[in-house]
Amino acid sequence: MNILLIGDIVGNPGREAIKAFLPNLVEKNNIDFIVANAENSAGGSGIIPKVAQELFSYGINVLTSGDHVWKRKEIFEIIDTENRLLRPLNYPKPALGRGFTIIENKKGIKIAVINLLGRVFLDPMDCPFKATESVLSEIKKETNIILIDFHAEATSEKLALFYYLDGLVSCIAGTHTHIQTADERISEKGTAYITDLGMTGPFDSVLGRKKEQVIERLISRLPVKLDVAEGDLQLQGIIVSVEPSNGKATSIRRIVEKVLPA
Repeated sequence: MNILLIGDIVGNPGREAIKAFLPNLVEKNNIDFIVANAENSAGGSGIIPKVAQELFSYGINVLTSGDHVWKRKEIFEIIDTENRLLRPLNYPKPALGRGFTIIENKKGIKIAVINLLGRVFLDPMDCPFKATESVLSEIKKETNIILIDFHAEATSEKLALFYYLDGLVSCIAGTHTHIQTADERISEKGTAYITDLGMTGPFDSVLGRKKEQVIERLISRLPVKLDVAEGDLQLQGIIVSVEPSNGKATSIRRIVEKVLPA
């Protein structure tokens, strides 16, 4: 089966990129399941119910998030009831919502998705390594196809998780930095990996924000407002093929869609 994992969707331009590129991408590559990071999909920071439903309507099966999941208070309306929307598993226990889900696709195949948040250069959280380990046995009772969105800053932390869980999960895909990396691989034990999926939204920008404003803030050190950029839309991510019988990855390919359909 072919699984599409999409890098951080940024604001309305990111949603427009999903709307424009996704149908052809799905048809051309015979996609069976779609996961996308949506923590910046509402106004460039956070997610709200209306935006979540819009993204689901385009065919995305599961939305993951990260350190910006609580940026918009509207998220509290659905975070406990919408099982297709995840917050990181390793938030402390009082946090609302869920850190993993198991969804059945149109072919009746169950796929598990785990959302994690890194701790290096980010706010303190519970251990993402141990948090994952604590739910694997429960998940494997239902499916061997396990996908992880590791929303983290440090390449070292993402790579360490790959080696820690090698052979135990189908795919570990990093998000958060908005820059697609070229280190995709599959281990001998059948786990696919990439350090960062990249970004879906306005590529002519600094991580989705207007570059002039970012430069001004960096030079002046003043609290300059950072608006979401426009134009030059791209959808970035990976397509991973997984053997349903054992959950092992058999291929991984980076994708960048940037030519708008005629």
